[in-house]
Amino acid sequence: MLNRAVAPEAKPIGDIHLKSPKVLAFNNGIPVYVFHSPDQELVRIEWIFNNVFNEDENPLLNSALSALLKEGTKNYNSAEIADKVDFYGAFLMPEYGFDITSLTLYTLNKHSNVLLPLIKEILTESVLPQKELDTYLRNNKQKLQVSLQKNDYLARRTYYNHVFGSGNRYGKTPSLEEYDLISRDALIDLYHKQFTPSNCRLIISGNVSESLLQELSLYFGDQWLATDEVPLTEPNLTADIGQLIYDERAEALQSAIRIGMPNINRNHVDYPALQFVNTLLGGFFGSRLMRNIREEKGYTYSIGSAVGSLKYGGFLTIATEVGVDVTDATLTEIEKEIEILRTELATVEELDLVKNYLSGSMLGSLESIFSHADKFKNVLLANMDLTYYDHYMNEINAMTPEKVKKIAIQYFDYSKMIKIVVGKMKTLELVSEL
Repeated sequence: MLNRAVAPEAKPIGDIHLKSPKVLAFNNGIPVYVFHSPDQELVRIEWIFNNVFNEDENPLLNSALSALLKEGTKNYNSAEIADKVDFYGAFLMPEYGFDITSLTLYTLNKHSNVLLPLIKEILTESVLPQKELDTYLRNNKQKLQVSLQKNDYLARRTYYNHVFGSGNRYGKTPSLEEYDLISRDALIDLYHKQFTPSNCRLIISGNVSESLLQELSLYFGDQWLATDEVPLTEPNLTADIGQLIYDERAEALQSAIRIGMPNINRNHVDYPALQFVNTLLGGFFGSRLMRNIREEKGYTYSIGSAVGSLKYGGFLTIATEVGVDVTDATLTEIEKEIEILRTELATVEELDLVKNYLSGSMLGSLESIFSHADKFKNVLLANMDLTYYDHYMNEINAMTPEKVKKIAIQYFDYSKMIKIVVGKMKTLELVSEL
């Protein structure tokens, strides 16, 4: 009989095995990655496109294009598209990110012969109706006006402006005036440049039948004519170093704090170690920032840090909201925790906790074939392969107190970080006011 008074024995996580895709190519050159699982009833199909930017790198165009993608085609209006997808119990979702735009379909195999021609029409014959564009612009301008009253939103957009520079796809943030400059003609031009076979990758996961692959090959291989390769441009990233930027809000009860700096991305050999040290600092509930600023000081309900990997760079960010009376003290405590990471050795027990957390998170994130496809997608977009995860797990398990300190010294320099405060603070030395 199970003795519930005794905790189960903790055991280290063994090797984690990731599923590899079957790799195909359609006649027009589109690479196809197939993750088949007969136990899964659904199939998920992802059409992935690199974002194409004009000279002024206005990401508003790309995000608007993604939002309007299923709002009307040559033969269907937005309501008809939505009704058809719903009728067959499917789910269709366009998604925009810094580097890619994707269109994802969840459906049953038996409905693919009806839905795939619709997707083909969305990707080749969307008309981007002016009426839907006007509605999109009106709604987003209203949302922006509301968001501009929120301290956390202001801190986040200021962070991107200064960590990447405000003149490129990563750092540029929307304004009401820029929404007014979006035209249907510009969207149509971008649509024809971006949604082409040469700029497309396909990831198919779930119960992938041979008949489904044949249908996909017909609609998105044979019937979608090959095009010239789309030239991709690298953004000109210009970071501000070490500034404290203060946006005073006289009526604020809380201050939004955002701290960070440009950093390495997944392609760098140190990225797993960077993720480890970030987790120790502020990447989970038992992190140092949470224990100090939430549990011990009671300054906030939540504080966290994160690292992000983009195609042309990476970043580190620390974010929280605190009472205006403890804004300065919170900045001091964050600096102190970073300095401790850089000057003192972490305990083996603390590192074991982080190792178990990260290993468990990796294992827990692989609950279905879709999860395996997601892991592959992450490395595919970084022009890497699944051996990255072997490197990741090896690095996590090999972390020592000395390695943590070395990584902290190299990649966590508080003096080089942008510090953004939107709200109230007392100490105003070395502050650039917005």
